Amino acid sequence: MAAQRTRSATTAATGPALPTLGGTRRSYRERVVDALRAALIAGELRPGEIYSAPGLAARFGVSATPVREAMLDLAKEGLVDTVPNKGFRVTAVSDQQLDEYTHIRSLIEIPTTAALASTADPEAVAALRPVADEIVTAAAAGDLIAYVEADLRFHLGLLALAGNAHLVEVVGDLRRRSRLYGLTALHEDGRLPASAAEHLEILDALLTRDEEAVRAVMTRHIGHVRGLWAAPRR
Repeated sequence: MAAQRTRSATTAATGPALPTLGGTRRSYRERVVDALRAALIAGELRPGEIYSAPGLAARFGVSATPVREAMLDLAKEGLVDTVPNKGFRVTAVSDQQLDEYTHIRSLIEIPTTAALASTADPEAVAALRPVADEIVTAAAAGDLIAYVEADLRFHLGLLALAGNAHLVEVVGDLRRRSRLYGLTALHEDGRLPASAAEHLEILDALLTRDEEAVRAVMTRHIGHVRGLWAAPRR
């Protein structure tokens, strides 16, 4: 049983590929942390399984050092546990924890985002459209890791418009601890683009100052976390 839950470096390298790193705007370590965290949230890296730094590094086309450092960062966040001489085991998130995370997010994100309809600078709201487009593009391509990364940037970017840095930090932590295993099934069923389009709905409602519409879309959107998006992978 333990062997079934454990993935070696060789086996890990055959799994869903993580984005190839490139560019100079951010360090490899920062980008690896973001990509690995997104892979955890999307369920590309599975709870209970052990992944080695060399195996994951092969997906990035970089050395194992930045990957190992990134996984140590994720261990500090409680997303993985270190397994001496083997690698890192992905920690599980219970249904109760997901329910609690989603409940807190609903209490914070829905009213805060709805209030932006009357307070946010339209130019600042419109500036998030390229991120929403990234989400739509990732959904169409079935790139779940890119989807999760852009989704996180979009929603934290929206919340930042409220001017409360502590609120953004709290929601960011909850989102990073969540799991969206159902994204794979949504992609396979062709329903992920519809969920992605909700981000554009949110922006359109904000730009027309329609607070009730924003509230309705956000309520539906967050509801996916414990509905469609959190369903076990098939």
